[in-house]
Formats: sequence, C-alpha cells, structure tokens
Amino acid sequence: MQTNPDPNAISVLLVDDHTLFRSGIRSLLQRHPEFCVVGEAADGFEGIKLALQLRPRVVLLDLNMPGMSGVETLQLLRHDCPDSAVVMLTVSEDAEDLGVALKAGASGYLLKNIDTEYLTRAIRRAAAGETVVAEAMTAKLVAQLQSGAAAPVASELDKLTPREREILDCLARGESNKSIARNLELAESTVKIHVQNVLKKLKLSSRVQAAVYAVEHRMQGGA
Repeated sequence: MQTNPDPNAISVLLVDDHTLFRSGIRSLLQRHPEFCVVGEAADGFEGIKLALQLRPRVVLLDLNMPGMSGVETLQLLRHDCPDSAVVMLTVSEDAEDLGVALKAGASGYLLKNIDTEYLTRAIRRAAAGETVVAEAMTAKLVAQLQSGAAAPVASELDKLTPREREILDCLARGESNKSIARNLELAESTVKIHVQNVLKKLKLSSRVQAAVYAVEHRMQGGA
C-alpha cells in the first residue's frame, strides 16, 4: 500500500485472490504518479471492508474468487460504496459473465491479458465515470444483448423527456458526464441531474445498467 499519496491521484483498491497478480498490478500502477494503490484484499469480504474504510475511486475486482464471488462482492460494493467505480479484471471471456457483471453495476469488464497502456487508460476512464469494456468482449456483449429474452417495457421509456432520452443515448455510448455536457452544450451539474432522473424513472441503480438497458432496447427495437 502506498503512503503519503498525492491527493489528486486516482485511488485504486485491488481485490484478487492471487498474491502475485496483485503484486504485479501494484508495481505497474506505482510507476504512474497519477495512480495510488491504497489497499489490497485477497477475497470479497476483506475487499468490502477496505472499500468502506478507504473509499477508493476505482476498485479492480477479480470475478472468480473463493468464498464470496466477484459478482456478489460487486453487488455489495455498489450498495455500500456507490461512489467507487468497480471494474472487473478477469480471465473469463464468457459473454454471460460479462452480461451479469454489467447488469450488476460494474463500471467495466477487462481481461487480465490486456497491456499496461490499455489498463491505465481504462482506470482513468472508469474514474471519470465512463464504461470500459475490453475490446475483445464488445462483440460478445452485442451478441448477448441481441439474444436477450424480453424487450424493455415501452411505457418505461415513455416516462423520459426528449432530453432524458438524449442523455440515455449518451450513456449507451459510455460517455462521462463531462463528455455529455460538452456534446449537448449543458452544464455538467445539469447532466448529473438528468442522469439521476433517468435512473430513477427506469428503476436502475447505475449508469452502466442504464447503458445496457439502452442498448437492449435499441437492439430489440430494431429487430
């Protein structure tokens, strides 16, 4: 764990049951002053405890761990630490695992074989509120959404104003509030309010779930 961190650095918590992997990620991130590894945990229980204590900007979370699974840990983190972006970092290339993680509120899904530059860029994006999905998984995400069972209820989307629909489309593209504000020529504080309204009206708990909802609706609607 790093000491005397830069207050402007992106704080990162590592949750993975493989000690050597955590050590490698920590060493990698310590080479970049913009990141600060504030803690490490070998299982979900310890991960949640540290997240509550440290309130990291980003949590890198393994999917398959003994005891509490990565998805179970994710669900508790989304409830207890809603301001922390949780990015799954896993070896699983299974489309179902990807879909479950995103629908449970993950801010991203990365594979452990990605290179350093891709990882650091993904952490920056997640910290900024964007959705990050490994390029190798994007096609699998689309395929899974296309084969989804039920389409969203039209009346739910009818609750949204035209502006909120625009916001939802931006969320589907993984844009941050800052990016949405710039593209729609709105104040960032206004965008934040619109995002909150979209989540409330669609009964969703995170912007990632809103993104998945929007893509599902577009896919099903265009079928």
